[in-house]
Amino acid sequence: MSDSPSGSPGDDLIYAVDGEVGIVTFNRPAAHNALTFEMYEQLGQICAGITGSGPVRALIITGAGGRAFGAGTDIALFRDFRAAEDGLAYEARMEAMFERLERCPVPVIAAIPGICTGGAAVIAAACDLRLATPNLRYGFPIARTLANCLSATNIARVALLTGVGRAMDMLLTTRLIGAEEALAIGLVNELLDTPDALMARARALAGQMATQAPLTMRAGKEVVRRMRERLAVEDKDLIALCYGSADFQEGLNAFLAKRQPQFTGR
Repeated sequence: MSDSPSGSPGDDLIYAVDGEVGIVTFNRPAAHNALTFEMYEQLGQICAGITGSGPVRALIITGAGGRAFGAGTDIALFRDFRAAEDGLAYEARMEAMFERLERCPVPVIAAIPGICTGGAAVIAAACDLRLATPNLRYGFPIARTLANCLSATNIARVALLTGVGRAMDMLLTTRLIGAEEALAIGLVNELLDTPDALMARARALAGQMATQAPLTMRAGKEVVRRMRERLAVEDKDLIALCYGSADFQEGLNAFLAKRQPQFTGR
């Protein structure tokens, strides 16, 4: 994919280019912009297609509807998962997308209007800057819902921003961080009053960065990417443990049936 616009208003992900700024919009507002596998793949392709020497000099990622950036992966998509190998393949697929996002040669801004959980929260953490509205709810409630796990690289992406202690707080308590706390701990860079103000500020920042030295910014981005890489550890045994468990199937079935899961640790 090249630095060219794609998508139409009916698409789950819309990509448009406005001057030197690319804008990715997750477009499933009725589902709080929960991400499909195809949306993850499209995002990776867009990032891989930005050359750094083409027309796009900065990228904004946001969610449609004014209530959510994204509610993580659409849980219904896990219906066909039956064994640990399914979880390992899924996490490998996600990591390939995150690699493309982090290696995107231009500055990437997450404009977060509200809910930002699960895989979408990792996307935001992998961006270079994060702007949010006061209704931000950021976190990883998987220990009380699906009973899967975050990969080592995804925990590292979050912990590099929040510190290990707060990352573990989110994972173990499943609480969602609000806007003021997120600003105080450096998880987000700025708060804007409304979704319109959020996008106006994101566009202004992207426009400013489009005029700056590309190689200087790219070097800074690459330093941070390498720092994240050094924090990651081997995790395939842990991914297999969670995705291959009876608790994962219980969490999935309970979520789809809209009932409270009963976890057993098996």
